[in-house]
Amino acid sequence: MFPLTEENKLVAHLLLNSGTCPRCIFRFCGVDFHAPYKLPYKELLSDLQKFLEPGKDELVLEVSNPPLKKIRLQELEDGVDSLTRNGEGNISVIKDGSIASKNSNLSVCNVCLGILQEFCEKEFIKKVCQKVEASGFEFNNLMLSVSFPPQLSVREHAVWLRVKQEMGGAVCPDCFKPSKNKQSVFTRMAVMKALNKITEEDFQKQFPCPPDSPKTVCTVLEIECAHGAVFLAGRYNKYSRNLPQTPWIIGGERKLESSVEELISDHLLTVFKAESFNFSSSGREDVDVRTLGNGRPFAIELVNPHRVHFTSQEIKELQQKINKSSDKIQVRDLQLVTREAIGHMKEGEEEKTKTYSALIWTNRPIQKEDTEFLNEIKDLKIDQKTPLRVLHRRPLAVRTRVIHSMEAHYVDEHHFRLYLKTQAGTYIKEFVHGDFGRTKPNIGSLMNVTADILELDVESVDVDWPPALGD
Repeated sequence: MFPLTEENKLVAHLLLNSGTCPRCIFRFCGVDFHAPYKLPYKELLSDLQKFLEPGKDELVLEVSNPPLKKIRLQELEDGVDSLTRNGEGNISVIKDGSIASKNSNLSVCNVCLGILQEFCEKEFIKKVCQKVEASGFEFNNLMLSVSFPPQLSVREHAVWLRVKQEMGGAVCPDCFKPSKNKQSVFTRMAVMKALNKITEEDFQKQFPCPPDSPKTVCTVLEIECAHGAVFLAGRYNKYSRNLPQTPWIIGGERKLESSVEELISDHLLTVFKAESFNFSSSGREDVDVRTLGNGRPFAIELVNPHRVHFTSQEIKELQQKINKSSDKIQVRDLQLVTREAIGHMKEGEEEKTKTYSALIWTNRPIQKEDTEFLNEIKDLKIDQKTPLRVLHRRPLAVRTRVIHSMEAHYVDEHHFRLYLKTQAGTYIKEFVHGDFGRTKPNIGSLMNVTADILELDVESVDVDWPPALGD
């Protein structure tokens, strides 16, 4: 069934005569079901021409401006030979029931630049299918996305104005500001911004409405295949005091040869055949801090993976492979998760608690009794000004944190080990030595000594995610 009705004839005739393809005509006439768009282009054009053929008792005049009009044959007193050019444009007379116009043999659509002509046909679809089949991706479903030239928005706007009326130099210079990161100022966003701002009158001064038909069809620059990201999560233990969580690079120079994220992700990139990855975790430890206990939750986004189908046994074997490759880290509970599930790792992050073990030195000799009062302190509130050591990457602020509990174990007259349960986000090193008075109170001020931290370990990160897996 042909999708257009009698009320669409005037607009459809105007657009066809201006060089618009049938599929674009359907769009402008509000055809919102798929079936007619799937038909071959030649069939669509033939059906459209038949639909627009005038009755036996009428002829059609095409006047480029004002809009198209229909007149009765009997209204022509002097016959068709008396019709001549007027000052507004070309007149075409249809006497034999066929559509006559300079664009009757449509080549390239003046709106879509041929995208809805050539690229909707079976031959081009075969090319896309061949590209997908040759890409080597594993997938269960497919989503097609197309990047269009920005000028299509201008052409569509011009046609809408022409239709609204019944039937060029760049304007809005503030919308097209140059940027060192852009190859062209005429980006899609800039074009849309300009079209939203420009008045109809100013637009019509710059651009023909409807637009002229192009001489060549829009070309396909590239057919690219990509797969949606895959997400994995787990927990890691870090046993080295010389291993950063992420690559440690200062001034373009790498300081240490590896990192936690690289020791984990390198294996995943290879197995999943992914292009790149994004690593995130529930907090982070300093390069000289170990993470023990049940480990720190982490998640990895694998970008554009070619292989995505894995059994739970294969993931378990992958975890074992990671653990055998290095004695600096260990991974547990490795599993595939959804993008939404990763949000659980960050939910209420500052309300979570963490447990630490710190080896502390004091400048003056102490006895066991000097540390026992720390065991009685509960929910101690401290104010921490951004530490000097992270001030280059964190904004200056005073943050209130809570030390929920402490337990001191005497070692010798200058050392004791302190176990702390704290609010996440607490700077433990600064709580011990005070950071030149930027953390108040601190262990030094509480004990009336000069204190420093020699070793620090994360004993637990109390985030109940990802779910623990059995052996």
